[in-house]
Amino acid sequence: MSTGTTVTLADLTRMLRESAGEEEGVDLDGDVLDISFDDLGYDSLAMLEVIGQVQREYGVRLPDETVADADTPRALLALINAGGDLPGAG
Repeated sequence: MSTGTTVTLADLTRMLRESAGEEEGVDLDGDVLDISFDDLGYDSLAMLEVIGQVQREYGVRLPDETVADADTPRALLALINAGGDLPGAG
């Protein structure tokens, strides 16, 4: 869709809610940047749904091997905003 667009935490939490809902007792509007997706209540299937939505909305292709390393919102945002390449990887 758009290259050069920065995906924000608000964008990511919206996609998490739309794709996989929100775990009871988890406040995605809080300080969640460094909390693992597991602790936020998102399993690998939920993350696949979110990754698919990122690809559709932002046109960023995210390789499976790098997505697996992005286990927090901060890491996933860095991956998305780097265009699918983890900063410092390689």
